Amino acid sequence: MMEKTYLARGDPTLDISNAELDELFSGVLSKALADINNAGQVIILPPDITRFHSRAGFFTDIAARELSGSLGAVLPALGTHMAMNVHELEQMFPKTPKDKFLVHDWRNDVTELGRLEADFVEKATAGAVRYDWPVQVNKLLQKSGSGSGGFSLILSIGQVVPHEVAGMANHAKNIFVGTGGKEAIDKSHFAGAAYGLERIMGRSNTPVRTFFDEGLHRFGGKLPPILWVLTVVGRRTGAEAAAAYKDRGTLAVRGLYIGFGRECFEKAAVLAREVNVDIMNESVQRAVVYLEPGEFRTTWLGNKAIYRTRMAMSDGGELLILAPGLERFGEDLGMDALIRKHGYQPGTEIIAKAAANTELGANLSAAAHLIHGSSEGRFTIRYCTGSGLSREEIESVGFDWGDLRAAQARYDINKLNPGWNTLSDGERFFFIPNPALGLWAERRRFMGCQN
Repeated sequence: MMEKTYLARGDPTLDISNAELDELFSGVLSKALADINNAGQVIILPPDITRFHSRAGFFTDIAARELSGSLGAVLPALGTHMAMNVHELEQMFPKTPKDKFLVHDWRNDVTELGRLEADFVEKATAGAVRYDWPVQVNKLLQKSGSGSGGFSLILSIGQVVPHEVAGMANHAKNIFVGTGGKEAIDKSHFAGAAYGLERIMGRSNTPVRTFFDEGLHRFGGKLPPILWVLTVVGRRTGAEAAAAYKDRGTLAVRGLYIGFGRECFEKAAVLAREVNVDIMNESVQRAVVYLEPGEFRTTWLGNKAIYRTRMAMSDGGELLILAPGLERFGEDLGMDALIRKHGYQPGTEIIAKAAANTELGANLSAAAHLIHGSSEGRFTIRYCTGSGLSREEIESVGFDWGDLRAAQARYDINKLNPGWNTLSDGERFFFIPNPALGLWAERRRFMGCQN
């Protein structure tokens, strides 16, 4: 497969303007199309609304403008997530023609490009699991075959940020999970959970990343060329977030990396570790995490509050999650039912359940999710919910419940600063306004991050 990095611009202090992002991306896109002599249709793979802050919507709009008549389709990389509704599409992709959007169905729309052997998987996971792994994609992406879309280029857009399964999100994950099928998603997620979240988060070379890389190496020839467009996004703080930046929001694009091949991902991951991983010299006795209601409607997504902070929490501490938009547990009703049945429990218990219970064993991504959503018995997880999920429901899956109104009155998110805060009565706590933007870890728990 073609290897060429067109753009690798990034620094923890950069704040790339929209005008410059537009100029850089449109220029590179033109060069890339010329290099592959593209005369066919292009399919764009952005993330969905749950990655709204990735700026992928902004780049998709630019691509739609530049490609014009050669824009074949836009396929949000949903993975297991719910399809985007009309309001979400308009919010994230205001300038992209809505008739170009398709919906990925992870249960029915996939084809298998090949399989990685059980020996390979076992070695990659240091013996955590042993099974083969299917390299699956949405059938539209294949060069030829039943259901092929006949596209000449895949434009994969997204953010590199710490991830609980792959270590760092994006690149080939956007293809093999974002447009993957049930078996591939189940097995990759369970492999990561069995190997251990603390050994994966914030790293670019992990067992599951090895699956993706090997799948692309062996079977990528069955796909059109893939142009990767990767952002690194960080939060503005201190003087940078003062009045001069009010019209630009609280987030800054710190890096933009574009190319064919893996090098652009490697460079983006280095910057993402600097920008998005907060290595702390002390653990957190109480953390308060806010889940934006438009982004977090399920614990399937909202549990980012747990696994992005798990390495920062003190033994015996409390994680307080303000979740006004929470409606249910799973992104689909099948997953929701499994979560309600089995609950969030430590990894050893869920692994044993998956081995003994046929239903859970056939839904390994659900099992992985249950492991990721546990504190491993170390600290309390207290969900403060509105009318969408009751106290009884929250407590039935293993969480503690908190009164949302009382919590919001005490912890006014409009008056809190990201990081450490102290209330008038002396209570000191750590506030995270959006857990999707980073990873927080006490230094001794992070065990070093060299890759």
